[in-house]
Amino acid sequence: MNATTLDDLRPRKPGGLPRAAVLALIAHGLLVLALSLSVNWRRSEPAGVEAELWAAVPQIAAPRAVPPEPTPTPTPPPKPEPQAKAEPPPPPPNRDADIAREKREQKEKLEKQRLEEQRKEDALRKKKEQREQEEKAQAEADKREAEKKKKAEAERQAKQEAIRRQQLDRVMAEAAGTGAPGSTGTAAQSAGPSASYAGRIKARIKPNVVFGDEVDGNPLASVEVKVAPDGTIVGRRLVKSSGVPAWDEAVLRAIDKTEVLPRDTDGRVPSAMLLDFRPRDF
Repeated sequence: MNATTLDDLRPRKPGGLPRAAVLALIAHGLLVLALSLSVNWRRSEPAGVEAELWAAVPQIAAPRAVPPEPTPTPTPPPKPEPQAKAEPPPPPPNRDADIAREKREQKEKLEKQRLEEQRKEDALRKKKEQREQEEKAQAEADKREAEKKKKAEAERQAKQEAIRRQQLDRVMAEAAGTGAPGSTGTAAQSAGPSASYAGRIKARIKPNVVFGDEVDGNPLASVEVKVAPDGTIVGRRLVKSSGVPAWDEAVLRAIDKTEVLPRDTDGRVPSAMLLDFRPRDF
């Protein structure tokens, strides 16, 4: 058996170190040559070249340098905003003034309502009064119309009655004479009025004569009067003037005012008669 020596126990030195160094130099030289050839001397953009480097002995890379954290820039404090001028606080509400205003407004509202109601009442009252006046005027017009018709009807009946009486008197006269007991005539009735008839007519007209003027003498005014069978005066005409117009007018007005003449003793009324009037006789 071979005896083990101390050198056998020691670690062996790597024997390829010079060779590796030579190879590395050759590789670096080739790399430099390649880079020189690849440079574009015409100032064109150089093409990218990739190269891998190998180390002869494995080496551990150093830790990546960590960039220092940026120092935070201190932020300046915000400028204080200018404070707005404080407004004075509103005055405390005046409750008494509010109550007075509310009462005043309520009073004005009530007064306005009262005036409106008064206006409506006045309008209704005026309308009612106008309607009543129209109804009253219509009633009066109807009344006048009724009275007019009634009067016309009464006049028509009076005329018919007068005609009937006249016819009846004529029949009775034909049956017996109407003369006085000592009359010697043979007619059914006397042709003229009785002796007292003229005085009765003047007595009827005299109260209606109104004449106060002084005249010379006693002038005569003759008037023709036409009368209906019932004695109603239907016409008058001045036949002879007295020469005093005032006296003539007084006589005509008196005849118009008399309207109806009395009947004669036999119940008849002459259809026409001539009447004479003198101032001193009245």
